[in-house]
Amino acid sequence: MKKIKILAVIGLRSGSKSLKDKNIKELNGKPLFYYILKAAKKSKYISKIAISTDSKKYKKIVKKYCVDCLYDRPKKLSLDNSEEIFFIKDLLKKMEKHENYIPDIVVRLLATCPFQKTKDIDRGISMVLNDKYDSVAIISKAKQHPEKALKIIGKKKKYLTSYFGNSSLKVGSKLNRQKFKEAYFRANVLICKKRVIDMHNSLTSRKPGFVLIPYQVDIDTLEDFKFAKFKMS
Repeated sequence: MKKIKILAVIGLRSGSKSLKDKNIKELNGKPLFYYILKAAKKSKYISKIAISTDSKKYKKIVKKYCVDCLYDRPKKLSLDNSEEIFFIKDLLKKMEKHENYIPDIVVRLLATCPFQKTKDIDRGISMVLNDKYDSVAIISKAKQHPEKALKIIGKKKKYLTSYFGNSSLKVGSKLNRQKFKEAYFRANVLICKKRVIDMHNSLTSRKPGFVLIPYQVDIDTLEDFKFAKFKMS
């Protein structure tokens, strides 16, 4: 029987504006990426881990943590507006060329989620392995419903309006959340069959499954980092 090849991909881009070098920022004595790497290594399904980075500094640090393979991420795919699917496709192409390696399943993980649990990752992988879904996302319930969102408008950015519908009158309305449909956000693990990437240029298929977990810390700002530090302590 053919052994299923399951690849975990972690991207470590160095150009974060909101929190400089957040992917390697030390949390409890370890670089931030260490925690998602540790979760991937504990998986009973993941057979290979690849890290892609645009930074020589990051590469030196990553090499201390026994990663299966480490590849350079092109600068043109490391911009603030770069879509991650393109760096992942670049990585897969390099792995096929240099290692003759083509995974059956790709698991995209983020370094900014230090509390991600291996059991949840494995649960998602098992759903794809059992052919229930071609792709699965790990999600958590929204803490604030999107319908309550506001935005600032006007030439001088002086006025408020509702984010959906552009109604300034709704800013002062009491919104009954019981009337809203439940809303969820990605908890930043995406799992898909390799053919999904080839067919759809995406990490999700037309009918992705999901694993629902409690609120997940995703570090983007200094406040997020301080909260993670507090939670870990």
